Amino acid sequence: MRLLGFVGLASSLVLASGCVPRAESDVVVYSALDEEFAFPILNAFERSTDHATGVIPKFDVESTKTVGLVNRIIAEQDKPVCDLFWNNEIMHTVRLQKLGLLQTVNWDLPPGYPTDMVARDGTWCGFAARARVLLINTKLIPNPVDYPTSVADLSDPKWAKKCAMARPFFGTTATHFSVLRELQGREATLSQLQEIQQNAVILSGNKQVAQAVASGRVAWGLTDTDDAIIERDSGEPVAIIFPDQAPDQAGALRIPNTIAVLKNAPHSVAAAKLADYLISPETEDRLAMGNSSQLPVHRGSKFPPRVLPRDPVRWMRVDFESAAEGWDEWSKEVQSMFRD
Repeated sequence: MRLLGFVGLASSLVLASGCVPRAESDVVVYSALDEEFAFPILNAFERSTDHATGVIPKFDVESTKTVGLVNRIIAEQDKPVCDLFWNNEIMHTVRLQKLGLLQTVNWDLPPGYPTDMVARDGTWCGFAARARVLLINTKLIPNPVDYPTSVADLSDPKWAKKCAMARPFFGTTATHFSVLRELQGREATLSQLQEIQQNAVILSGNKQVAQAVASGRVAWGLTDTDDAIIERDSGEPVAIIFPDQAPDQAGALRIPNTIAVLKNAPHSVAAAKLADYLISPETEDRLAMGNSSQLPVHRGSKFPPRVLPRDPVRWMRVDFESAAEGWDEWSKEVQSMFRD
């Protein structure tokens, strides 16, 4: 088997040097999606080509893995090592797009594919999303009538220090509030964040929020579907609520995985072939069936993820490219607000 995880010291040194020995048919993938989810799919792609195309993946294990991989791509821009970037945090993909480091691809998509899931210039495509949800401890809030129903409830004094959110520095929480900034305005969003900072328990990440709810440390929190479903599958007393579903509300936010081929990628043809494989409904079904219960975007997907409720979810309409404008300045402003 040619698929390698870059976990050994020798492989790490090879990447650090910028020289990746491989056959002309091999494709180097930088993946921010966890290895346990991405590795089997990349392996299946190899098998589908009868190993004519090999995959050499790089998985970063740090908590800020997306930032690390993006910074590596930026550092390597004059002599790219990566052919294809599989990201699970779209804002940093858009960051690479705005830096001119991604290649336009003719994506093989059906009519009616959501427009917010494809770059206007064709440099990235979104698929297999996570959603931002409220996780409720049903022992602490036993009556569904009392459940919070909106992200805005994080600043409601009735929930003071009984609700939780991850620091909005990076990851999906940072993406969420960048999107809200576009929808409701900069000043309104900064004011909302200030109120949340004073009212909610602020934790290091979405996983920690989900665990705090499941353990009863807080009554509810804002997290991602992949972290929420772990607690529900484990038998914890929790309920998953898709927020802001009223007609006058924005809807729930879904944040897709993205696929992008690097500009001047050494093996762009092989990378484009892998890209088509990854955005297929069959790949989305595998991710939907997996432990993270990701949400298919493709209409051809056949497997409904168990994290979805019975009733249809109203999704927020998002322009991720606009939400990424001024990212660096916005990020610094938010970080200063939440500095310990």
